[in-house]
Amino acid sequence: MLLPHPPGTAPDLSDAAAGSAGDPPGKLSDLTDRLDRLQAALGAEEKRSVLIVLQGRDACGKDGTVRRVFGNLNPAYCVVTSFKRPTPLELRHDYLWRAHQAVPPRGTIGIFNRSHYEDVLAVRIHNLQPEAVWRQRYQHINQFEQMLTDEGVIIRKFFLHISREEQRRRLEDRLADPAKNWKFQPGDLAERALWDDFTAAYQEVLQRCSTAHAPWFIVPADRNKSRDHAVAEQVVQTLEAMNPQYPAADPAVLAFRGKIL
Repeated sequence: MLLPHPPGTAPDLSDAAAGSAGDPPGKLSDLTDRLDRLQAALGAEEKRSVLIVLQGRDACGKDGTVRRVFGNLNPAYCVVTSFKRPTPLELRHDYLWRAHQAVPPRGTIGIFNRSHYEDVLAVRIHNLQPEAVWRQRYQHINQFEQMLTDEGVIIRKFFLHISREEQRRRLEDRLADPAKNWKFQPGDLAERALWDDFTAAYQEVLQRCSTAHAPWFIVPADRNKSRDHAVAEQVVQTLEAMNPQYPAADPAVLAFRGKIL
């Protein structure tokens, strides 16, 4: 079972920490069935929403997690947002604007594939802003997430932690499989060369932005089945703790029972 990363503590992002202890304790399908039922109640209740943030290095399995954990949900109450390089319009706004636009409305589960954290990760690594600018963003992000929480958005953030060797294997697999060639970008290798820099950046994100209201969970991601099960289990536990309820039926509506011609 995943535990939230303790606020203010430096995480272990060694390669050894990317491997799971063993096979998952149950079937993923059992968890996704429970998730489906909980989503239906959340959508009917329409009082709160859930925001899932997925972050990690290239080939850590963000897309696979979205597909296998959330792929069977009702798309009317589930929105996936993939954050790419900012558009000209997004760059004309503050850096949190595009994230706020994608926050799931009440009754909905939203999944961020990458997120507003790129503005203290990629921006930092590639020197897109001065350090004095991106350093103050940790506080901004914590305050932003606190505001969302106060407004009824339940936030759970998952860092999919992959080892360097497993990333190498998956990148090679993308080159070997014609159905996966499109996933490979030459820039992936440039990012891989900055492995230690990204490690330091992720360590600071996890240390400074795991909070009681918006915790980070570090997910060993070298094994897909264990990764997916761990994320699904935590999301189900979160929704079960929320205990969404179907609204009570209007007595005037129930009066039509047995009277429909």
